[in-house]
Amino acid sequence: MVWLASVGVSRDSELPLTSQIQLAVKREISEGVLRPGTRLPSSRALADDLRVSRSVVVEAYGQLIAEGYLEAVQGSGTRVAGHLAPAPRVPTLLDEGRVPAVRWDLRTGGAVSAHFPHREWAGAYQRALRGVGRAELDYPPLSGVRPLREELARYLGRVRGVRTTPEEIMVVQGFAHGLALLCSALPRLGIATVAVEDPGLVRQHRFVREAGLPTVPVPVDGEGIDVRALARSGARAVLLTPFHQFPTGVTLSERRRAELVDWARRTDGYLIEDDYDGDFWLARRPHPLALQRMAPDRVVYAGTASKALAPVLRLGWLAAPQPLLAALERVRGERDLGAEGLTQLACAELLRSGALDRHLRRLRARYRGRREALGQAVQRYLPGTAVIGADAGLHAYLRLPPHTDESLLVAGALRHSVLVRGGREFVTLDRRPPPALVVGYAGLPTTALVDALRELGRVWAGQPHGRRVAARSA
Repeated sequence: MVWLASVGVSRDSELPLTSQIQLAVKREISEGVLRPGTRLPSSRALADDLRVSRSVVVEAYGQLIAEGYLEAVQGSGTRVAGHLAPAPRVPTLLDEGRVPAVRWDLRTGGAVSAHFPHREWAGAYQRALRGVGRAELDYPPLSGVRPLREELARYLGRVRGVRTTPEEIMVVQGFAHGLALLCSALPRLGIATVAVEDPGLVRQHRFVREAGLPTVPVPVDGEGIDVRALARSGARAVLLTPFHQFPTGVTLSERRRAELVDWARRTDGYLIEDDYDGDFWLARRPHPLALQRMAPDRVVYAGTASKALAPVLRLGWLAAPQPLLAALERVRGERDLGAEGLTQLACAELLRSGALDRHLRRLRARYRGRREALGQAVQRYLPGTAVIGADAGLHAYLRLPPHTDESLLVAGALRHSVLVRGGREFVTLDRRPPPALVVGYAGLPTTALVDALRELGRVWAGQPHGRRVAARSA
């Protein structure tokens, strides 16, 4: 057996054998082949492998330990030193890649999985596992296991007003997977362009383009997407977030809903409803129902378990009109063999037992408290700032006072260990909306959230306009 494949010696070299081993190990560490914490073979094993005296390896290891390249851990052998981890690259404020170590992370998509219902999920999984037979252990149906589709049809109808049947639901591996399937199915129905909200989730828009469909940005105002601008775009499909628009938090008005349905029918088009946080209506008044219920023949309803449970489950669903569902099934049959079945059965059991309802009730109470604390902290520490949109979801859109330098505030916040994104990061059209911050509050306890807003207020008050507003408020 070769114990350390990248290290070798040559007796024809002018360098001593010990030096050759040292140089080889240093090279492999510097090039990232030998990672921090990697356990090296014992001196005896490496000596046998290289056909050298054990004392040669002992001397080489000793020198590498003295120079800080290796560390000897009693009972655990010799390892590459942990402090040699590569320095992180310069971070950005995007959702992808590494981010700087900060005290307060206010980006959206925070650690919702911190509240994962471990006990309830384990119980649901065990009950589902006890009930599986040979058929359930075979390849799952392309559209998902029947029990989950039945429970989803009941649940979505009950809590979101979705008009669907188990036969019209496809279980997917998260929204990105469902969107990729849609991007391949739409051209088969003659639809070659997708309109998107602006501002919106830029990463999602890029995903659509990379899947082969051009996107057309359409502006959003206080009522939601501008349907007149959508009609001028020439698109016949639009991706939108009517419950709680991302990032502005606006709920699509009844007037715009009717206009959208009329547009879809006139153009023979489709509305793709991304109900990404529809489980979290936090206001103390009735919540808006799904857009899909107004036109099941023209709306694709998309939801996931990522925010209600955890992203790691990779579990989502599409409720689609029959022509589009048939195209989705054909596309999927060409690409994969369906989503993992046992997780689907466990989720069906979680829905059937009412455990998901109870879990979401607890989450809504927790997030309602954070949302209220955020609003109070904004009034106190960011005077003149308005929280825009509905009390819903897991983020808030803070419209800053006019003349605030948004980019300067974001950069200053980072220097004070607060990681937050500005509203203009989500805009693609050639316009400059009022300065704003997009604040996620799911990943921080209430006290930490208030502390982060206090620190943001200090940074804002240090700007020229902030000093003037603070002086007037005093």
